[in-house]
Amino acid sequence: MARAGLTAERLTRAAAELADEVGFENVTVSALARRFGVKDASLYSHIRNVQDLKARVAVLALAELADRAAAALAGRAGRNALAAFASVYRDFAKEHPGMYAAAQFRLDPETAAASAARRHAELTRAILHDYDLQEPDETDAVRLLGSVFHGYVSLEVAGAFSNHPRDIDASWSRALDALDSALRNWPSNPPNG
Repeated sequence: MARAGLTAERLTRAAAELADEVGFENVTVSALARRFGVKDASLYSHIRNVQDLKARVAVLALAELADRAAAALAGRAGRNALAAFASVYRDFAKEHPGMYAAAQFRLDPETAAASAARRHAELTRAILHDYDLQEPDETDAVRLLGSVFHGYVSLEVAGAFSNHPRDIDASWSRALDALDSALRNWPSNPPNG
């Protein structure tokens, strides 16, 4: 019989909080069970295993990130949309480091297609509309943006920029200016590219 009060949603939210506290890589069924004061077995009527739990946290993280991005993008285009999206990404990583790590978790194709992962990808492509990129350039640009955003915020959260006098926010703004310039001046695709 399932323990009263435990649901898959409640466990997922608690696992997300745990991820922010101890790191996504340290989220385990045992750690979550301890949080609720129950035995591991009590959780298995709600989740299949740790992979299922982590996938659920990833879906939750992507949904929250997509909701924030959608709100930030409303009525914006071009550099303003790029900056709004990037700021949501950066703020989320700093506020929720464990959930941010979960958002990078590789989901199986079926889960990804049915979750906010697809919505997040669509929002990323939405910020590129003003740049008028066609395929395969749009996909290349999405990958560039993801790489720059993830790389910057990962280094920032890890403290890699803290030992330099240059203001981190000023560097972030310049990085967005450079991305905007790169997107506006996207090189033409070579014939066999």
